[in-house]
Amino acid sequence: MPDPTRRHALRGAAGLAVTAGAFTAVSPSRASAADHHGGPAPSPAPFDFDEVYRGRRIQGRPSGGGHHHGAGYAVLVDGVELHVMRNADGTWISVVSHYDPVPSPRAAARAAVEELQGAPLVPFN
Repeated sequence: MPDPTRRHALRGAAGLAVTAGAFTAVSPSRASAADHHGGPAPSPAPFDFDEVYRGRRIQGRPSGGGHHHGAGYAVLVDGVELHVMRNADGTWISVVSHYDPVPSPRAAARAAVEELQGAPLVPFN
């Protein structure tokens, strides 16, 4: 059998990565369920949440839309919608903390509150 080429090695590595990614999507680890901010593990989407976090009211609930990147999930900070997006790996980001993926919409709302540092959330149109 001839020696493997770089193309064969890359094709094999890509196949392995796809297989590992599919396995992770089917059976996520407990570590990924931990809250980004050190608190108890948040409820997985699409469960509702409504709490006061650092003096700000954060809410999350399924929305009927589903046409946005948030996969039909609405997150509010003090009644103003926080645009969220679910990534392919199951993590969530928001317009406020776009480069810091978190495990849930609740964690995205909490990260946004921390990033805002008391400033109001401006509606994103």
